Amino acid sequence: MKHLITAALLAFFASPAVAFQCPADMAAIDAALKTASLSATDLARVKQLRADGEALHRSGSHQASVDALAEARALLGI
Repeated sequence: MKHLITAALLAFFASPAVAFQCPADMAAIDAALKTASLSATDLARVKQLRADGEALHRSGSHQASVDALAEARALLGI
């Protein structure tokens, strides 16, 4: 029972941390896009992932937002 309570508390306190990561990731992507040299396909993919990440963040799906933004960051090499 102690493990279940500990896991629940960790999940509860980790959620706000993930939520605050989204805006920082979006800002990093926006900054990198200014100087990025990507193919048209990759550029479109990064922009779509960035937009999806923002929409997911606003809807409260923070882990999905972090995942989408992480993929965009990977394509940008940041």
